[in-house]
Formats: sequence, structure tokens, C-alpha cells
Amino acid sequence: MPQISQFAESWYAASQIFWVLLTFGFVFFVIGRGMLPKIEATVDARDRKVADDLAAAKAAHAAADNLEESYRQQSDASRAAAQKAVTDAKDKAAKDAEKRLAKIDAELADKLSAAEADVSAARTSAMAEIESVAAEAAGELVAKLSGVKVVAADAKAAVKAVLHG
Repeated sequence: MPQISQFAESWYAASQIFWVLLTFGFVFFVIGRGMLPKIEATVDARDRKVADDLAAAKAAHAAADNLEESYRQQSDASRAAAQKAVTDAKDKAAKDAEKRLAKIDAELADKLSAAEADVSAARTSAMAEIESVAAEAAGELVAKLSGVKVVAADAKAAVKAVLHG
């Protein structure tokens, strides 16, 4: 290469080699020994910070998952307790309603029996009254039509025979 041969032929080549070596040495020591360790320390610190942040984020995510699972379990337990309370309340209300209905049924049965007894008594009384009125009317009718006076006991017996027989 002609550049290298030309470089070697110049009288100040040794001087240039000296300054090139001095400059590279200076750059090596200033940058390589002074600045590079600081840069590497900064990069390492940043890498450690990123790794620590990722680890903290994973831990926070795991804690959030555990908290969410705990919340779900508590929610499910609360929901089950609420459903049990509702079921118990419904059962209690149904039992109370059955007791009240049984009591009301018993009261109504008593009232019905009393009413049937009253109706039966009223019917018996009404029938006696009807027999009495019918016997009087029959006696008066026979007396007006035939002129014969009928005894009240005979009229009652005849009306009874017609009504019941």
C-alpha cells in the first residue's frame, strides 16, 4: 500500500507514531479506565433496578391474585350465608303461615260446627212452627169446607204424616 510506504518515508513519522500512541493511550486511560467503569456501574444499577422493579411487580401481581381469590372466597361465603338466611326465613315464614292457617282452620271448623248446629236448631224450630201453622190452617180449612171441627192433635198428626212421610 502506498499510503503506508509513504508514511514510513516521511522524516517526522516517528513523531506522528509517538503522538498517535500518546493520544490512544490518553483516550484508553481516560475513557477506558475512568469513564467506562462509571458507565458500566450505571448500566448495572439500571439493570438491577429494572430487575428489582420486575420482581416487585410480580410480587404485587401475586399479592393481588391472592387478595382477589380471598375476596372471591369471602364473597362466595357471604352469598352462601345470605342464601341460607333467606331459605331459613322462608322456611320459618312457611311454618308460621302453616300454624296460623291451622289455627284459622280450627276456628273456622268450630264456627262451622256452631253454624250447622244453629241451622239445625233453626230448621227444627222452623219445621215445628210450620207443622203448628199447617195444623191450624188444615183444621180451619176442614172446618170451613166441611163444617166439621177437627181436634188439634189429629190435625198435627195428619200434617206430620204428610210432611215426614
